[in-house]
Amino acid sequence: MRFEKKVWLSSPTMHGDEIKFVTEAYETNWMSTVGANINELESLVAAKVGCKYAVALSAGTAALHLCTKLAGEALYGMPKVGEGALRGHKVFCSDMTFDATVNPVAYENGEAVFIDTEYDTWNMDPVALEKAFEIYPDVRLVVLVHLYGTPAKVDEIRAICKKHNALIIEDAAESFGASYKGKQTGDLGDFNAISFNGNKIITGSSGGMFLTDSKEDAEKVRKWSTQSREAAAWYQHEEIGYNYRMSNVIAGVVRGQMPYLEEHIAQKKAIYMRYKEGLKGLPVAMNPYDAQNSEPNFWLSCLIIDKEAMCKQVRGETDSLYVHEKGKSCPMEILDKLFAMNAEGRPVWKPMHMQPIYRNHGFITAQGNGRARTNAYIAGESVDVGADIFARGLCLPSDNKMTPDQQDAIIAAIRDCFT
Repeated sequence: MRFEKKVWLSSPTMHGDEIKFVTEAYETNWMSTVGANINELESLVAAKVGCKYAVALSAGTAALHLCTKLAGEALYGMPKVGEGALRGHKVFCSDMTFDATVNPVAYENGEAVFIDTEYDTWNMDPVALEKAFEIYPDVRLVVLVHLYGTPAKVDEIRAICKKHNALIIEDAAESFGASYKGKQTGDLGDFNAISFNGNKIITGSSGGMFLTDSKEDAEKVRKWSTQSREAAAWYQHEEIGYNYRMSNVIAGVVRGQMPYLEEHIAQKKAIYMRYKEGLKGLPVAMNPYDAQNSEPNFWLSCLIIDKEAMCKQVRGETDSLYVHEKGKSCPMEILDKLFAMNAEGRPVWKPMHMQPIYRNHGFITAQGNGRARTNAYIAGESVDVGADIFARGLCLPSDNKMTPDQQDAIIAAIRDCFT
């Protein structure tokens, strides 16, 4: 079958309250980067996450950049103009993520070293992180992601970082509303960021937030995000700044979304559970999480195909080939089937250590330097975890406006791929 109306991976779900606050910004003429919507949104998000301060910014990437700048200055002091806060220092980064997580390290003249993934949550492997500190004992900064809204093994990673006197940047862009041991993500690192991008659990079409318990850090971020203007009657600048502040209009959209966060999470969880039940008996598994210690926001439902059920496939940089085999399938075969139905899915994030732009950077597995293992994996001889999940995993249509009948049809199509 083919859906008359496209079923999206994850599209915005609007409720009507959003336009009320946007109209308020319009009618009061607060259309810039100050206004009641921004003030109220910062209060709402800080209260939800459980931190003292929230600073509304133009994007989650902006928040991550200023997290990185703050961390670099905390560790290495204020840089000279154009030097970059990290000054060539290495930074340990989650490997399986979107490149917006790690690009800020380059913005601040640092060098990302990628830490392999573990199968339990598809997040940074604490064993690989400990190994990385053995190889690079001078590293003092770790960038941690909660992939697809699933919390990482925070306590283990935090203990390792404490042991090595390292700070943590928490990229909670995908996990707003998720919790780990009863505490909200976005308040688990030394510097924290969330996103309100168009496909996130709640959205402003764009936007992000810096979250902290430090008044000093919050004030620095506010200053930097408004071009580092000093308190003078004229425009006085003593350090580099950025045009990173959130618009009061965008803040109105997110403000109108905030009351529906828990509703969206419940809808996303129902989708995940329907997939999990509907795909029983197939040689696949859903993206995992630690049910004892965490509650994801279930932003995206993903699956991974059992190794023995993978049909033959070859991937280049921008294209792929596969051969259908009875009883087997592969991510691109399933995605092609979904595309033909007018449904959107996508491969899981291609690990950063496999990206052309970062191929010369360090990559550490639980066994040590992972570059040789990546090459062996490509040759079909060995495995690094991130490359393996990328080869066998895909993101399923997870839109919370998808009907049960539509999801049933998608499940049936996936089953067809294995016949």
